[in-house]
Amino acid sequence: MPQLSLYLDEELHKELETRARLKETSVSKFVTVALKTHFSKGWPDGYRNVFGCITDESFVRPETPDWSFDIPREIL
Repeated sequence: MPQLSLYLDEELHKELETRARLKETSVSKFVTVALKTHFSKGWPDGYRNVFGCITDESFVRPETPDWSFDIPREIL
């Protein structure tokens, strides 16, 4: 498995250690998961299952505002 060395300032290193400890994992595993999450493509698991699931009658699309009342802006 490839390895990577990073140079971090003390504050960032302490933050990584703290967050890894809170997740009860190693700093290496914490960073690996964070990078995989950051670089992942696509939607989270189950995303498509929630599409259209809101049945609340008060949840409606707002009307498009009448922009004729908008204040003219200076052209830069």
